[in-house]
Order: sequence, then C-alpha cells, then structure tokens
Amino acid sequence: MPAPAVMWFRRDLRLGDNPALAAAVHAGPVLPLFVVDPALWEPAGPARRGYLSRSLSALDADLRKRGGRLVVRHGDPAEVLPRVAGEAGAESVHVAADHGPYGRARDEQVAAALAEDRIALERTGSPYAVAPGEVLTRQGTGYQVFTPFFRAWAEHGWPPPVEPPGRVSWCEVAGDPLPSASPPDGLQLPDAGERAAHRAWRTFLDRVEEYDEGRDRPAVETSHMSVHLKWGEIHPRTLLADLSSGGPGAASYRRQLAWREFFADVLWHHPETARTYLRPGFAAMEHDEPGDAFRAWTKGRTGFPIVDAGMRQLRATGWMHNRVRMVVASFLVKDLHVEWQHGARHFMRWLVDGDLASNQHNWQWVAGCGADAAPYFRIFNPTTQARRFDPDGAYVRTWVPELRGLDASHVHEPVRAPGGPPDGYPAAIVDHDVERREALARLDRVRRGSRHTDNEHRKRA
Repeated sequence: MPAPAVMWFRRDLRLGDNPALAAAVHAGPVLPLFVVDPALWEPAGPARRGYLSRSLSALDADLRKRGGRLVVRHGDPAEVLPRVAGEAGAESVHVAADHGPYGRARDEQVAAALAEDRIALERTGSPYAVAPGEVLTRQGTGYQVFTPFFRAWAEHGWPPPVEPPGRVSWCEVAGDPLPSASPPDGLQLPDAGERAAHRAWRTFLDRVEEYDEGRDRPAVETSHMSVHLKWGEIHPRTLLADLSSGGPGAASYRRQLAWREFFADVLWHHPETARTYLRPGFAAMEHDEPGDAFRAWTKGRTGFPIVDAGMRQLRATGWMHNRVRMVVASFLVKDLHVEWQHGARHFMRWLVDGDLASNQHNWQWVAGCGADAAPYFRIFNPTTQARRFDPDGAYVRTWVPELRGLDASHVHEPVRAPGGPPDGYPAAIVDHDVERREALARLDRVRRGSRHTDNEHRKRA
C-alpha cells in the first residue's frame, strides 16, 4: 500500500478543480491539513479571520460527507508540517504554489525542513489561471502595463478545470479544534465555502451579460466572487471556462479576472511593492500624517456622500464596490494627502476579500505610482463620480441613512439641499477644488525635484 500524502490546504479551500488535491490522491491515502500560521492569522483582521473560520468549517463538512476530516494544527508551518507528516508516515506534502512574498519564503523553509526527513513538498497548480512569472515580455521581464499583459495572458491560455476526486482513501492524525473567530459587531459576512461560491457564481452567470454596462454602478448587484477567489473556494479557471462562450459582458468580466492576475504577476516580480512604491520617485511626495481627517474617512464621516457610503459599506459587510474603492482611495491620497499605505492597511484590516497583490497595487494605481497607473494628475471628483455612477442616489441612500430623505438633485451635495445637510450628517471636511490644486502642486514639486536630480547626475557625469 502506498504511503500517505498530506494535502496542505491554504488558499484552495475546495475539493473540486484542485490539482494539488488530485496529485495527493494519486500519491496515496490523503491527510487533509490546515495550519493556522500566527504570522498570517494575527494580522489578518477580524473580517478575514471570521470568514476564514467559516470557510474551514464548510471544507471540513464537505470532507466529512466523503468520509474524511480536516486536521487543524497551530504554529509555524516549518515546524508543523514535518511533525504531522511524521505522525502520518507520509512521504509527500502537496500544495498549490504560493506566489506572494511571505508564502514563497515560507514554502522554501518548509521544503528544507521536510527534506531533512526525506519528505517532498510537491507544488501543483496555483490560485491563478496563469501562475505569476509565466507570462514575460520579449526581453524576458514582467509586464508593467496591463493591455500587453492581457494579450499575452490570453494567448498563453490555461488548462480546463480538474474533475473532483472520486473515491478517496482518507487518513488522519490528532488535531486542534477548528479556529473560531467572530466578526466585529455589525459586520455581516457572506456565506462561505465551496458550495456557496458555486451558488453565487451560478446566480451571477444568469446576468453576466449585464455586467459590462452595469459594472461601474455601485447600486447594481455584482458577482461578489472576489471573496471566494481570495480563499480559493472556487478557481478562476472554473470561471473562465464558463465565460468562454459569452458575449460582451462575459468578455468584460474575463478582463477583470486578468487584472487580478496582472497585479499578482507584478508583485511576484517586485515583492518589495507589498510595502513600498513600484515607482520609487513618488516616495518623495509630500504627505500629511493621518489625523482627524483620516479618522473621519475610516468612519464614513467626511461629508462627501459617495465616500461615506463606501466606507460604511466596508465596515458593515467587509466589502466595497470596485468603482467606489477607487473613489475613496483617490479621496484619501489626493484630497487628504495621506500616503497610500495607510489606506491599504485599513482596507486589508476590513476587507473579507483582502488580497495583498490586488489591494496594494490597486492603491498604487489610484495613487499614480504603480503598474499601468492612472496618472497622478487624474484626481477623482467624488461628487462628479457619484452623479455619474449613482445618478438616482440609490447606493448612497442604502449606506448613509441620514440622507435618505434627500432627492437625487441633492443627495450627492447635501450642502445645497434646502436647509443644508440633514441633522447628524457632517459638513464636508475639505474643499475638493482647493485640495485638487494642492495635490497637483505637490506633484509639480516632485517632478521639479526629479529634474533637478537628473541635472545633477548629468553634471557629475
């Protein structure tokens, strides 16, 4: 009888379309394992911890229906994996490759620790349709502009979904209880698990052809698949297979999936950008320290209704519409002049779908300092954005109850309503036109400084 194999679940909390699990099943009896890594669990934030605990419960329930059980252990994976593999008598540990900065370093440590016991760490597949690092320019480098990346990504292609395993011989060792984490009061989490992911996807497919027209309208229901993709409850390859024969809406959604893979690729080539600038020259930009205005932004009390609606949606659901994410990010960086990392950290604390590559690089895109970035001088006017994408005010009224009594002509500028803003709603904390000019002035100083530095280098040469 072959030796057992450990299936180490990480960002692939599903049984279907899971190449690493298929490889483990092929190797021998399977021990399903999840390691609660303190280096990831502690910083995750209450929203993601709460969702992860529910997703693990769903995975365990699916395993039990098939005769297995999820084994949970707490600790450093480099210490836990050799111990568990030894207890099971396993000769291999199977994973989907992790391409994030921490995950890559961790897996090298785990592989080295396992090798001391002559146990192999087998990497099969990844959380992406095309793994980061596989699509390169003609010069052999990673892309920093989305459109050519998208063309190369689509041309590269991906294999079809993997069938779920049939009959599996499961094994187990003693484990810890499943992690339990309650979300903060007032935070409503979506349904978790592989079955919930497929239900959400089937529901969205019924209206996918409306996506291209409605995707920028925050009051229009979208797919919410980012949460399930974050935890690997469904694989993007599964979504792409269903989108292959669709029309403009399916093509538009496919492009959004490619943006997710583009940012993962950029982070793979530039791991330092998890914390700092892809375009280092922008580090010289003058920024204000987070203070009362930053705290008003986090609480949805800025006096700009579209910004406040987005920030309150985040605190209530752990999610925010993508168009609104761009608006609130621009407001923080360009109107409040707070450095993007502060906003990125706040998002990672509260977002259930908080994905390091997408979060950090979307923030840098808005700030004008990242890959294929919006020019820094492109500054979102929150009121104009609200009127364009929430014309009747339905989104704002959903999340800002103080404004529900205002009509569409005043809901985005309550200061202009008869009698001014309703009781309890704050006045605007800044003048957008003034702060826009200030943001452009700061950009000009960075540019002039850069030219001065270039001239100094030429003189010395």
